[in-house]
Amino acid sequence: MKTVLLQAHHALECLQSRVSREYYPQLHLAPPAGWMNDPNGLIYFAGAYHVFYQHHPHDENWGPMHWGHARSTDLVHWQHLPIALAPGADDDRDGCFSGSAVAHNGELCLLYTGHVWLGESGDDSRIREVQCLATSTDGVHFTKQGAVLAAPEGIQHFRDPKVWKEGNDWMMVVGARTADDLGQVLLYRSPDLRHWTPEPVLARAEPGQGYMWECPDFFPLGDRHLLLFSPQGMAAEGYRFRNLHQSGYLLGRWQPGQAFDIEQPFVELDAGHDFYAPQTFTAADGRRLLFGWMDMWESPMPSKAHYWAGAFTLPRELSLDDQGRVRMQPARELTALRQGEERWPSQTLTSERRPLGLDAHTLELQITLRLSASAERFGLELAATADGSRGALLYVDAQAGRLVLDRSRAGLEVSGCRSVPLPAGPLLELRIFIDHSSLEVFVNQGEACFTSRIYPLPGERTVNLFAENGSVEIPAVHAWPLGSIWR
Repeated sequence: MKTVLLQAHHALECLQSRVSREYYPQLHLAPPAGWMNDPNGLIYFAGAYHVFYQHHPHDENWGPMHWGHARSTDLVHWQHLPIALAPGADDDRDGCFSGSAVAHNGELCLLYTGHVWLGESGDDSRIREVQCLATSTDGVHFTKQGAVLAAPEGIQHFRDPKVWKEGNDWMMVVGARTADDLGQVLLYRSPDLRHWTPEPVLARAEPGQGYMWECPDFFPLGDRHLLLFSPQGMAAEGYRFRNLHQSGYLLGRWQPGQAFDIEQPFVELDAGHDFYAPQTFTAADGRRLLFGWMDMWESPMPSKAHYWAGAFTLPRELSLDDQGRVRMQPARELTALRQGEERWPSQTLTSERRPLGLDAHTLELQITLRLSASAERFGLELAATADGSRGALLYVDAQAGRLVLDRSRAGLEVSGCRSVPLPAGPLLELRIFIDHSSLEVFVNQGEACFTSRIYPLPGERTVNLFAENGSVEIPAVHAWPLGSIWR
């Protein structure tokens, strides 16, 4: 692997010298250059947070998957580390696919999927996928230990292991695709990370619920267990499931050795255009944190012209509310990025646009809107021109009773609307993060979220309030310019 890693590092250095910073994020993890997708191996280990990711260092397009690596001591400021894994062994010749990390006997252990094309490269009808192990004593340099788990008979698509400790044993969930094209999550047990025995299937799709369930994650949250996964092949249903592939969860109760008792249907975790393959981990203080891939397969990626592609969401805290709904909010550590504060007093808009005079390159906004408004539409124009002719729209459609994110005028190539029902109550509270090429919106303390990429043109970097055909009261607006996460 050393020779392949050296080649990867050299290619990455050459590509990095060509990267343009115009759309490169300052608040979100992204590769130094080249391609990034799924978060992998999220862990707090030896006093630092480690984030690995699917990475192609030779090119800005998806290719033979490596594992990129970044580290932070505070969950806020990050540094890139050397590439951790490169394909090339018999078991992972064509890619080191997604997986997870655990600490065991003082070592950092990566469990990942070794991918091999059995026919032509890219032909998904003939593949071999096995789960592999790599170990490290310093958390930076890894030694491959080979395959530790092969796919069950009749299954080719068998990937993305998530491993955790349950009592004295290790447990693993793996995403799979059955011979009749239905997704499922398989469960395994091991005493040592090397020898695995199957447990009963944890969950499986009914027709229409996806042909492959990728990137599973299984963990306790409150008094329930959450099965988080990314189903491929679900058809859109009205406002739901509008992306090419989805990410969401099943909620239920589980005890080792028992079936997973699912209590509600599949729920999407994020309502935006660009959210896939989320994975969770445990913070130093026990909080359940999450990163997701802030892109979507086959979506426009104008940053490829700048020799990089892909980014992660902000780190998010997960909780379960009294109604059994998962809430996501920005990790509390992120307030350390704030640089000063601007406030606006309570104001009323009547059929007008009101620029706030902000530079929306890296910005956090908190705004409260009163929903008992006479305006037909009201909200914000984000990363916009002062006259509102360009920019992303985040607004209340009072007639439809929905909160809408419309990025049809949000820069290069992107388009489309996403929406959620308006929450109950008199006020709508929005917390918004704007980066060089993204928006993240948290609604009413994480009751709903939107994650979407945008690519504004020069001059499209202000924020406007607006109301159409009536009035709206805006009790509070706060804004903070944000510093960079990069050390």
